[in-house]
Amino acid sequence: MSEWQGKRYWLVGASEGLGEALAHVMSRAGVELVLSARNADKLAALVAELPGPAHAVACDVSDRASVEAARAEAGDLDGVVMLAGVYWPQAAQAWDAGEVEMMCDVNFTGTARVIGSVVRDFAERDAGHIVITGSLSGFRGLPGAQGYAASKAGTMVMAESLYADLRNTGVKVQLANPGFIRTRLTDKNEFSMPFIMEPEAAAREMFEHMCTDHFKKSFPTMFSWLFRASQFMPDWLYYRLFA
Repeated sequence: MSEWQGKRYWLVGASEGLGEALAHVMSRAGVELVLSARNADKLAALVAELPGPAHAVACDVSDRASVEAARAEAGDLDGVVMLAGVYWPQAAQAWDAGEVEMMCDVNFTGTARVIGSVVRDFAERDAGHIVITGSLSGFRGLPGAQGYAASKAGTMVMAESLYADLRNTGVKVQLANPGFIRTRLTDKNEFSMPFIMEPEAAAREMFEHMCTDHFKKSFPTMFSWLFRASQFMPDWLYYRLFA
């Protein structure tokens, strides 16, 4: 179990959706928050809503200089939660190079920039908490998920590698893989989204995971079983079911 009162966490991608909901959960638990995203106005509004201490630091995770400046402004930290992400659904036949590259640059390379800005400090003092947001879509390739599924798969493997290196140290690494969450990103989908969660419910699941010493949590639980089982399916069966 984690003790949250008085801890200081940097939430990157906190201006809306899961990040905003998690900020409320963590603030109520007594955490001092540094909130980052590109939209400074939304961050300021969120800071005003939270019950505990928080301040906003605008940051664009697709820009290394912006990440480094935000990290310097964030100051001493007990943990970081990487939540920033972008998404555009598209089939291979409708490939949009700009959107695919942006998904890779924000979701995967953006995670590398943010985690890279803190991990050596955490390792040197043998203390810290790194939380990375993956996705159920990262377990195997999915139709219409050019860019997004690949970027999340890379993010999840990055978290696994971090955990492999740091699991016997004072730095706790965790990975959360949510399914569909009702946000402006999933509003783009024109297909049925089973087990879709409200951001508040997803934030509670994520925070419960952060309170444990377990590495990985995929949720909603029943829906996640399908994706985890898909890794053991032969190709002919997997693509018949998922494609």
